[in-house]
Amino acid sequence: MLIGVPKEIKNNERRVGLVPESVAEIVAHGHKVLVETMAGSGIGMDDAAYIAAGASIALDAKEVFTKADMIVKVKEPQAVECAMLKPEQILFTYLHLAPDPIQTKALIDSGCIAVAYETITQSSGGLPLLAPMSEVAGRMAIQVGAAALEGFHGGRGILLGGVPGVEPGKVTILGGGVAGTNAMAMAVGLGAQVVVIDRDPNKLKHIDEIYKGRVQTVYSTSATVKHHVLSADLVIGTVLIPGAAAPKLITRELVKGMKKGSVIIDVAVDQGGCAQTTHATTHEDPTYVVDGVVHYCVANMPGGVARTSTLALNNATLPYVLRLADGQLQALLADQHFLNGLNIYCGAVTHQAVARDLGLSYVDPTSLLSIKAA
Repeated sequence: MLIGVPKEIKNNERRVGLVPESVAEIVAHGHKVLVETMAGSGIGMDDAAYIAAGASIALDAKEVFTKADMIVKVKEPQAVECAMLKPEQILFTYLHLAPDPIQTKALIDSGCIAVAYETITQSSGGLPLLAPMSEVAGRMAIQVGAAALEGFHGGRGILLGGVPGVEPGKVTILGGGVAGTNAMAMAVGLGAQVVVIDRDPNKLKHIDEIYKGRVQTVYSTSATVKHHVLSADLVIGTVLIPGAAAPKLITRELVKGMKKGSVIIDVAVDQGGCAQTTHATTHEDPTYVVDGVVHYCVANMPGGVARTSTLALNNATLPYVLRLADGQLQALLADQHFLNGLNIYCGAVTHQAVARDLGLSYVDPTSLLSIKAA
């Protein structure tokens, strides 16, 4: 199989689908890799490193999309990339289709086979290819949130950790999953007052056992969300329903009642965001203000620390890239958790949450793949 790696073109996205070490592993499995020139330049990996690993270098993205059997990316394909996809070509990347009908239609029209990192599951629970970027985004949320609270960024002028004689800032975290627990660890480390809100009693119990009261754990209801959002200096939204649009836990009315100069970091923006006032921003222009509340809603947060993020992502995705390259469709049929990553198959929507949220027809992927593999 020929695997193509285009240079990411989303605003200020410096990550890359495969690093040279991953390329070397793929080549060792008997496959070929075609990398667009300068694809790794944003993280200090030049064309020479890819050539040394066994890759060929393409002059532009068109060459990659034209020749490759499988495209490995980081972020969802932009419109110009969707237009270059071919029927039955495998696309392996983050997609986040539920809040994005335009991209979904483009992928359907392309006839490609789109496998999303973020909906692949595992037997032990969780989302193994989303987890590393959730870890990064959770940790970044406190870093960027602390900066946004500074007065010259529009914030309240709050130091999260406080100082002796001055109380620390309050951080309210919506969701106790991977991103939420990583944000929590960073906030505790800074000395902030931390509240985490979740609907899973077992998660709350586990957090309480680890932090022994250092973190206030709260069961999620509309009343508890309202109370702790209104009293927070910094709100981190990390709620996630795999493959589906994020629930809107923070209403417009709630934002109006928040402290002036408080900050919302909506980590869930890729899935539409958990605040009704959320709209996606970029690293180039990351924040905006609604009713005196600073919103940071960058849709590719981990791209801000591209080298760390790329290495973490490759650690997680490489085994799946190899399984797809070695087994192709059989790799999906052999593993229901891997099959859960299949969102679009040759014009059909094959993920239930995506189909439901976009009002599209759902097709069972097992029947489609079984016919193709026969």
